[in-house]
Amino acid sequence: MKSLVPTTLSSAERALQREVRAFLDERLPPGGHPLGLGMSGEVDPEFSRDLAARGWVGMALPREYGGGGRTAVERQIVVEELLARGAPVGYHWVADRQSGPSIARNGTEEQRRRLLPGIARGELSFAIGMSEPDSGSDLASVRARAVRHRDGWLINGTKIWTSGAATATHVLGLFRTSEDRRGGLTQFIVDAGAAGLTISPIPFIDGTLHFCELSFDGVYVPDTARLGHVGAGWGQNTGELALERGGVDRWMSLMPVLEAWARSPEVRASPVAQVDLGRVVSRLWAFRGMSLSIARLVDAGESPVAEAALVKEMATRFEQESVEIVRRHFGRTPDLGSDDPWESLLARAVLVSPSWTIRGGTTEILRSVIAKGLVSR
Repeated sequence: MKSLVPTTLSSAERALQREVRAFLDERLPPGGHPLGLGMSGEVDPEFSRDLAARGWVGMALPREYGGGGRTAVERQIVVEELLARGAPVGYHWVADRQSGPSIARNGTEEQRRRLLPGIARGELSFAIGMSEPDSGSDLASVRARAVRHRDGWLINGTKIWTSGAATATHVLGLFRTSEDRRGGLTQFIVDAGAAGLTISPIPFIDGTLHFCELSFDGVYVPDTARLGHVGAGWGQNTGELALERGGVDRWMSLMPVLEAWARSPEVRASPVAQVDLGRVVSRLWAFRGMSLSIARLVDAGESPVAEAALVKEMATRFEQESVEIVRRHFGRTPDLGSDDPWESLLARAVLVSPSWTIRGGTTEILRSVIAKGLVSR
């Protein structure tokens, strides 16, 4: 495990922060968009294309493939501002955060030229086909299988809890290609409209249809849809998880609610609430520093898997605790159907926050990753 060295933003990075804030003040005025809980924000392809036109989607992708060629830290600055506003990031989120960078790192030249420019323009949307029924967070136990067929592969099996699949253009899935527990896994890029692929939204407790079940029934993909070498899927997936787990999205899900609560008259009038607010803010500041340090490691060419797991394990528990703090001070059960967007968003958070320590890897799995990282030092 690498040491997370304290770091601050440069003057150029702070200028980018100001630029993003000014854009969002104009593009997303208060009351002008449905509020989202972090990366589970609304799906709005037009907003994603508007961001892309500013160069803020695909920021870390190479310039020769339409990307911005910018740093992980610069991308984090943009993402922080989006999540703080509860912005509708759902359409481009996965492609921007991990699928695009993974294709840039592991894909063929043809895959890069075919897919990365569309990601950078905010036109292509990806879902991650990892989790399966009865597999939990143990990705090495996946059973959905890809078998060689002529000049390609036939895929059969089921993926579940696949976020955003119903509105995605592509699924980047992990499939078993041999019996080797980890060395027998390979990634494939599957068109969401492929014959034999059925995408079924799963109604969640808050009424949303963000999660989906994917059924692969003899889905044929050419070998050109394979990402990386046969059997390289495990290593590629763990590399993706460093991007997925260590980012600001793991501690900013509740940010619009926290900001509204911090500004409320009830907090100003209550010494107890002010103490709780101080505790929340201090922890937010610490997590922000950790995520920024992880982004610096990524920019230095490192793959901080254990460090990212550490942030995710602590930060998602913190998010759940913050929901309970705000709910307690709210004084009554928040109404999901309230005309007040902040109350409705708090009600949604109360309902869905138990899932936050599951998505992206359960707490138990993350602690195992952290322990192995500490032992290897």
